[in-house]
Amino acid sequence: MKAGEPLIEVRGLKNSFGRQVVHEGLDLEVLKGEILGVVGGSGTGKSVLMRSIIGLQTPDEGEITVFGEPMIGRPEEEAKHVRRRWGILFQGSALFSTLTVAENVQVPIREYFPQMDPGLLDEIAAYKVVMSGLPPESGPKYPAELSGGMKKRAGIARALALDPELLFLDEPTAGLDPIGAAAFDGLVNELRDALGLTIFLITHDLDTLYAICDRVAVLADGKVVAIGTIPELLALDHEWIQEYFRGPRGRAAASVADREEARA
Repeated sequence: MKAGEPLIEVRGLKNSFGRQVVHEGLDLEVLKGEILGVVGGSGTGKSVLMRSIIGLQTPDEGEITVFGEPMIGRPEEEAKHVRRRWGILFQGSALFSTLTVAENVQVPIREYFPQMDPGLLDEIAAYKVVMSGLPPESGPKYPAELSGGMKKRAGIARALALDPELLFLDEPTAGLDPIGAAAFDGLVNELRDALGLTIFLITHDLDTLYAICDRVAVLADGKVVAIGTIPELLALDHEWIQEYFRGPRGRAAASVADREEARA
């Protein structure tokens, strides 16, 4: 699969919970090598969309392919070889509190390679911890001993455990101060460039959208109402998009992005 080709394809997706319809006829393509930001108001189903793609939510209708392979209704054993090609950072990091950082990183490796030598497991975990930007001494620590930003990085270390081609990040900078959020954005961008990753990123953080996203998909009215670069979205006559990107926070984020581009 070449850069710029669809790595994820969603067609005609419908998700509902009782009478509440979250998605209706949703279409989306995520291109290989890009960082796609996914935005939308509360209740538009950003996390539900991600859960549908990774198999934690069974849609009512539609088709989803990842790496060219259909995912909906596929037996677990058949889907498993596709799922090992992606990593996930859930909102709040979702680390196992009774395991150390290194042990958390080892969880997906143990699932797919149960016979791996313990010494090699320790080496891989240590490497992923450093790759995430954590100091080496973080490995033996428990999540309760980490700051919020360190927990996010530990979650990234675990998401990278199986050398994935695709990363799903759900609100990765939520709860971080501006300096920590900017550092995390830099890490994500560096990992994409160094490892050739494709990244599906749910966020409310306008600074993140301007700093690292190649394109942005906007969810509203049960579907993706627009997708493109931020300048392309700003050219659209859509009330929510204009309010979101041209509001006070949007203008501030754009100003920061302009200053960074001028420095570069």
